[in-house]
Amino acid sequence: MTTNVLTFNVRYHPRVLTLLLAALTTFLTLSALSPVPLGEAVRQLWTLDAPLTPTLAVIHFSFWPRLAMALLAGAGLGLAGVLMQQVLRNPLASPTTLGVASGANLGLMMATLFAPGLLDWGREWVALAGGAAAMGGVFLLAWRSELSPPVVVLAGLVMNLYAGALGMVLLLFHQEALKGLLIWGAGSLAQNGWNDLNFLWPRLLLGIFAALLLLRPLQLLTLDDASARSLGASLKVLRVGGLGVAVFITACVVSVVGIIGFIGLAAPNLARLAGARRLGERVVYAMLLGALLLASTDLALQQIPNMLPTLIPTGAATAALGAPLLLWLITRLSLTTPSASQGLPVHAAPHLGRRSGILMGLTLLSVLIALLLGQGANGWFWVDSGSVDVLQWRWPRLLAAASSGVLLALAGTLLQRVTSNPMASPEVLGVSGGSAIALIVAIYTVSSPSPVMLLGVGTLGALVTLGVLILFNYRSGFTPVRLLLTGVAITALFDAVRAYILAGGDPRGQQVLAWLSGSTYYATPTGAISIAMIAAIGIASTLLFCRWLAVLPLGDETSTAIGLPLRRARLSLLALVGLLTASATLVVGPLTFVGLLAPHLAKMLGFQHARAHLLSAALIGALIMTSADWLGRQWLFPQEIPAGLIASLIGGAYFMWRLARI
Repeated sequence: MTTNVLTFNVRYHPRVLTLLLAALTTFLTLSALSPVPLGEAVRQLWTLDAPLTPTLAVIHFSFWPRLAMALLAGAGLGLAGVLMQQVLRNPLASPTTLGVASGANLGLMMATLFAPGLLDWGREWVALAGGAAAMGGVFLLAWRSELSPPVVVLAGLVMNLYAGALGMVLLLFHQEALKGLLIWGAGSLAQNGWNDLNFLWPRLLLGIFAALLLLRPLQLLTLDDASARSLGASLKVLRVGGLGVAVFITACVVSVVGIIGFIGLAAPNLARLAGARRLGERVVYAMLLGALLLASTDLALQQIPNMLPTLIPTGAATAALGAPLLLWLITRLSLTTPSASQGLPVHAAPHLGRRSGILMGLTLLSVLIALLLGQGANGWFWVDSGSVDVLQWRWPRLLAAASSGVLLALAGTLLQRVTSNPMASPEVLGVSGGSAIALIVAIYTVSSPSPVMLLGVGTLGALVTLGVLILFNYRSGFTPVRLLLTGVAITALFDAVRAYILAGGDPRGQQVLAWLSGSTYYATPTGAISIAMIAAIGIASTLLFCRWLAVLPLGDETSTAIGLPLRRARLSLLALVGLLTASATLVVGPLTFVGLLAPHLAKMLGFQHARAHLLSAALIGALIMTSADWLGRQWLFPQEIPAGLIASLIGGAYFMWRLARI
């Protein structure tokens, strides 16, 4: 198994970096306590002085417990990150990137709703079960690739997305019951006493003790498998033990403060960057740096309540700060792993005309069923002359879903052919997430933005995301795996924005939540016709580039020899991808996986030539979204699962299957 490492220039001793962060944390602490004399504030750490004032009560019951919680949680996440990176030999491994934190969060949500009695046994065990399930899923997906770093991180991405989609379903149906979990789930360190701290520290102490027992044996994992076995090490026991301790520590932290993003990734890598090479050194400095990073971030956020209408959850802030760090780490990752660009086996299918007819027939059948068949107060019924007025509610949603499916399928086909990467799509590469971030910002900063303005803002966000992808992958020649990992970082940034929006308590959050989940509930006749017209223009526009799309997959040298203006062709096609993605994201949200699934299915059916690939993928995209919209309306009737969530669950399952074949 090839070991992938990050190459760093050793400039500073880790002690220097630790002291600098400690000085910053001390400064921020003194700044936060400035309204109260320092000696008096310190006394409140141990006891309350009389007479009791509101300021002193806040310092005793909130400020000091919050600071202590930040230090403790940051140290725990730093330790968990070191263990994961050591066991997997993967510098990109962390509780967040591997889906452990999201799995633990989902487990707690499900227990809160369906089995609250389990929480009496200990919420850390419920979180541990959820985190372990997510880690097990990552292992299953990445096992054939021998747990190679890029595949493990991509598996963590899809686990995060899946856990997020399931959590969104629970949130839509149980908003009142889970309202109190929104801020907590976004990573909140707010405290109203010392109870949570008393709950967490003995469990983390247990995890630290277990990690120390494993420290010497885990050092053998710096060797290759054969050398480690020759020294008598049981690799299976070491890996299970190391990951078990890491998942337990993560579960304990998540059960108290929710998801705190990227501390477990940043702290170990900063320790390595600063010069900590031995495992023992990395453990110590990762814990110190994790504690100080989280504490300083949280203290800084507490200083800016007047700059924003709501206080940013600490977990969302650390995720936003961690996304650039992940981008920086990716550019320094040596990728010598099996390529993710190996396509699915395809064949030149005979009778493509017949297959096209069958595909059109299935799409038409799906449209007719979605229009005419459904459930009502008296059960299932077909629309007839007595219930024809139902169509005025159904056809705008159907048309919007189908048109969005067409747009995403076209965008995914363009991306896959331009990058020669069969795992590229607007959702996986973060293009949909970038468009969504821009749209959310516009909704929250502009009163009553027009549809044209939203389309322009969404397109700009998609283009900026594509620019970031080009910037970080131009020198590497758009290596498929590196391109996908860049999308992981952008998606992490989108998750941070989403967490902030959901935790903010703004009345507009309900509509944004429905839109993020991909609901067509708000589709209007005018909006549906508009998006259908954009889809038609999109089909016509992409067909104009068929010659370019046929040549680009042959490679740069062949394309240049034929006379294709390579740079202009790619930029033009990527700009079109941005417009198509933004248009679809306006209707069905950012996460559907249709842009990944439709082009693949079209190729598997034998539609390999550019024109046939585009048109068949468009039909499949419409088929998937109309079916998802109908299924979401009927599955739990009268409750409704948004079409985007249904499509993301279907497409995410396909992504897992495809990833497991690498």
